[in-house]
Amino acid sequence: MSLLTAPEIILRPVISEKSIDESSRGKYTFVVHRDANRIQIKAAIEELYKSDKVTVVAVNVVTKQPGTKTSGTRRGRTTGRISGWRKAIVTLAPGQKIQFFEGV
Repeated sequence: MSLLTAPEIILRPVISEKSIDESSRGKYTFVVHRDANRIQIKAAIEELYKSDKVTVVAVNVVTKQPGTKTSGTRRGRTTGRISGWRKAIVTLAPGQKIQFFEGV
């Protein structure tokens, strides 16, 4: 197991319509390092947002597998690769918020 720091584990928040809607229910979505496990993700969130005094109740992890993308152009078909990524949906204790997501 590699030793990763909190900023290396939590790469960036996912800003989408669904993730903003879920943030009102106390669930926040982040893109995370591919080698990070649930325990590391929980510790990283609590460390990065300790000014907000958050307590992580649950961590759900989804891995998007890499794939190929095909598009048609005037000169024929082109294929490319889509890199895989991993996201974590973090549930906080009731009544807690992460201020970063507020006002987005």
